[in-house]
Amino acid sequence: MSAYIIPVIFLAVLLLSFVRRREPYGGFIDGARQAVDLTINVFPYLLAVMVAVEAFRVSGASAYLANALEPVLGAVGLPKELAELMFLRPVSGAGSLAILDGIYANYGPDSYIGRCASVIYGSSETIFYISTIYFSQSHVRKLRYAIPVALVATLTGCIVGCYLLRFF
Repeated sequence: MSAYIIPVIFLAVLLLSFVRRREPYGGFIDGARQAVDLTINVFPYLLAVMVAVEAFRVSGASAYLANALEPVLGAVGLPKELAELMFLRPVSGAGSLAILDGIYANYGPDSYIGRCASVIYGSSETIFYISTIYFSQSHVRKLRYAIPVALVATLTGCIVGCYLLRFF
């Protein structure tokens, strides 16, 4: 079934363009042109976020902060080994994937820590990366609550997800 999804979508778009009497190739070219413009406009923001994340991680500051947060995480039932993953996941997808790989190597993917790390990685998003792209292109200027609410939702999901893993 999944092998047919892309061809069906492709044919549906072609059919819709003929029904609406639009030129599909011209629409594709216009969309590609807009994608290139978007990439050029967003690139400085992405570069700044990537450099800041890598500097934060390489400097050891993320590991230091993870160790500092260990008592708080322990109080809510999260293993200290997951602190750096929880802290880095909203900032960097590649960095948190490297941490996830390290957790799998040290504890195994089927251990409680490995399963909890999988839940954290799979159920959260790179909030700052997505925010950088979205807010650089939208004209929304009142962003007071957007990132804090996303961070609280991510933390809540991590805590609840790991709690539920204790029973399954």
